[in-house]
Amino acid sequence: MNINMTLIGQTIAFAIFVWFCIKYVWPPVSNALAERQKKIADGLDAASRATRDLELAQERVEQTLRESKEQASQILEQANKRSSQMVEEAREQARVEGERIVASARAEIEQEVNRAKDELRAQVSRLAVTGAERVLEASIDEKAHRKLLDQLAAEL
Repeated sequence: MNINMTLIGQTIAFAIFVWFCIKYVWPPVSNALAERQKKIADGLDAASRATRDLELAQERVEQTLRESKEQASQILEQANKRSSQMVEEAREQARVEGERIVASARAEIEQEVNRAKDELRAQVSRLAVTGAERVLEASIDEKAHRKLLDQLAAEL
C-alpha cells in the first residue's frame, strides 16, 4: 500500500464526512442553537419587561398609598371638624336649655314673690284691722295708739 493513496482516501473520506455533517448534522444543530438563542433572548426581554412592570407596579402602589394617606388625613380632618361642630352644637343646646331653666326658675321665683306679697298684704290688712279694732276698743289716746302701732310693726 501506498501512503499517498491512504492519504488521498482518508482525505476523500474526511471530505465526505464533512459534507455529510454539513448536509445532515449541522442544520439541526444550527437550528437548535438559533432556537436556544431566541429562547434566551425572549427570556431576557421578558425579564426586562417584568422588571419594568414591577417598577411600574411599585410606582402605582406608592401613588395609591399616598392617595390613601391623603384620603385618611382628609377623613380625620373631617371627623375632627364634625366632632368640634357637634361639641359646639351641644354647648349651644346646653346654653339654650340653661337659659330656659333660668327663665323658668325666675318666673317661678317671681310667682312665689307675688304670692308672698299677696299673703303679706293679707296679713298686713288683717293686722291693720286688728290694730284698728284694738285702738277703737281702747281709748283714743295718742300715746297708747303709738304704742300699739309700734307693737304691730314689731310683729311684722
